[in-house]
Order: sequence, then structure tokens, then C-alpha cells
Amino acid sequence: MTEQPSPDAHAIIAAETYRRSRGLWRVLAFSALAIAIVVGLGRFALPQNPTGNYVARLVIDGTITTDRARLATIDALAEDDAVKAVIVAINSPGGTTAGGEELYEALGQLRAAKPTVAVIGELGASAAYMTAIATDRIFARRLSIVASIGVLYQHVNAGKLLETVGVDLDKVASGPLKAEPDFDEPMEGAPRASIAALVDDSFQWFVDVVAERRGLTRPATLALADGRIVTGRVGVESGLIDAIGGEKEAMDWLEAERGLDADLDIRTVWPEPQQGFDLIGTFLNGQARAALGLPDGPITLDGLVSLWQVGTAS
Repeated sequence: MTEQPSPDAHAIIAAETYRRSRGLWRVLAFSALAIAIVVGLGRFALPQNPTGNYVARLVIDGTITTDRARLATIDALAEDDAVKAVIVAINSPGGTTAGGEELYEALGQLRAAKPTVAVIGELGASAAYMTAIATDRIFARRLSIVASIGVLYQHVNAGKLLETVGVDLDKVASGPLKAEPDFDEPMEGAPRASIAALVDDSFQWFVDVVAERRGLTRPATLALADGRIVTGRVGVESGLIDAIGGEKEAMDWLEAERGLDADLDIRTVWPEPQQGFDLIGTFLNGQARAALGLPDGPITLDGLVSLWQVGTAS
């Protein structure tokens, strides 16, 4: 006589079948959700190219350094027939002299093809001011900080500290000025003269372009080029900027002086808007930096800079 399965055995088989079925449906549901998310993000990740004419907004924010991607964006603006004007929105203390020069030259070429206007927010000093003078007109708030025409090279003499902790540095160099000035000795003699010549060469070029672009005599420019910062109001009075105002006033000027359509949209083209997968990458990068205890963006500048700094003089 064949033995029949007990009711408990039937219950166990049914429970196992249900468990496997539920697990399969969970996998299918998760897969469907993942596909939906990828497809949805993919739509936003695709480049968005709105049609129609517009005014491009180029944001120069934070510390200025050379940037090939930013340079390519500026070059592309000059070739884009849909771009009817460019607003350079500046909020920066400056940066490297090479970074400022790169922006000055690139915006000069753009100016030959499109009307360009600089709008300074809180701060447009040193290399940022160098950037602003490359445009057709400069606006700033009455209490914006502008100017700081000058060049800086800083050197730290840590010789006494190293002597205190018992560290002695030595080197073999191909010439007397190679890797000078050393950070374990004061900057003096030939190394100091060499650095001074470097600073002066950059400074003289800076003064020349300010005088040329602002229509000032060289003596008048030199009188303003002692590194001082001034407010927007003083900047207007001294001829360093053109007018008090912001983006609205810049658009009004473009409409009145360059025949721009007042209804044109303003679109930020730099930094490039992040979408879809870029946003995920930025978020994950930020979380990784935080987990490792890394700073969220300060840039260490090495070399010759045109930068206004807040702090006491040593």
C-alpha cells in the first residue's frame, strides 16, 4: 500500500513553492525598477539643446586657473549663430596670472564676434578684474569689490622651524637659480632679483592692458595699480568700470546699445549644467571626498598669482 504524504508535508512543499515564487517576483520587480530609473536618467542625461536665439551666461566663480574645457566653450560661443550676446558673470578674488591672461585673450576674441558684458557680483579683483576688462562694458554693484591691479609671489622661509626640529636640507642643482628660492632660507640676493623681474614683467603687462581697455593714461593707471581694492562706486569714478548695476542693467544696455531683443532668454553655458548621470557622479564624488576627509574644492595655487587675499600682511 502506497504511503500518502502527510498534511504537514503538503504545507512544507506549498510554503517552499510560495517562497521561491515570491523571491522570483522580487527579483523581477527590482529589475524593472532599475531599468525604469536608468531609462529616466538617460533621458535627462542626454544633451539638452534648446532651440532659438539666446544670451549666453558665462560664470567665472572662485579661483581662476587655466581651463581647456572653459576655453573650448568660449570658442564655441563665437561660432554659434544662436548666441546673440554673452554676459560674463564674475564673482572671484582672482587666481593665477596665466588663468587671467587666458580668459582675457579668449574673451577678446569673443568680443570681436559677439557683444560681451561683464557683471561683477561681490568680488571682481586681480585676475577676475583682468577678465572683466576684456568685455565691452563692466557693471558692478555699488559695494562690489573691484580692481586690485597687481601681481603676487609669496615665499615662506621655514629655515628656523626646520632647524628647531633637526631637519637639514641639501640639494644638487644645475645652476644657482634652479629651484630658488628654497623654503629653508630667506629670499634675497640673486633669487629675489629673479623673482622680482618675473613679477614686474607680469605687472607691466597687466598695467598696459588696463590702460588700453579702460582708455586711461599709463600714469593714471599706475596710480591705481598699487594693489588696492575699491568699491564699485569708486571704480566708476576712477574709470575702472562703467556703471553700477547687475544683469538687468546689462540686458538694458545690450538692448539700447546693441539692438538686442529684450525677450531673449539667458542661459548659463559655463559651468556646463549637470544632468542625469553627471549629477550622480558629482554626488558620489562628493560623498567619497567627505568619507576620505578631503576638502570640498579649495585649490592650492603654485607660482605667480594675481589674487586679492583677505588677511594681515607679514
